[in-house]
Amino acid sequence: TLEELPLVRVGVSLLVKYEECDHCHDWEVGVHGIIIRFECGRGKGYSATYLPEVAKEQRWNQEDTVFSLIRKAGYRGPIDNELIDKIQCTRYQSSKKRMTYQNYVNAKYEGEDPLKFVDLMTSAVVDEALRQRVRASKPCVNL
Repeated sequence: TLEELPLVRVGVSLLVKYEECDHCHDWEVGVHGIIIRFECGRGKGYSATYLPEVAKEQRWNQEDTVFSLIRKAGYRGPIDNELIDKIQCTRYQSSKKRMTYQNYVNAKYEGEDPLKFVDLMTSAVVDEALRQRVRASKPCVNL
């Protein structure tokens, strides 16, 4: 709703520095995000990714993160060393930027909140619609 808009915070992650890993544990928690890819069974492919902050926020180590990604990819079979050895892994980093609604208003509208005009505009539209309706309902007499 419009009332909630000032509470909005937006974050954007620019993903950079992609590197192929030697194995699926060749990355650092809190620094790298990873993309895993693997095939099982009749060549069915699986893949999944976590941004760099996910493992740290969840307090996962590398093993927990890889296990979770395997499940996130949709694989429901056993997770063993054979599967782990099949995983291709790419690590990357991110540059994350955050902005609140107030930051946006300050940058875009020099601190003047565009929402403060919404009620005025709504009132003006309603008033004009009522005027139009009143004019349309008046009998017209031509002499």
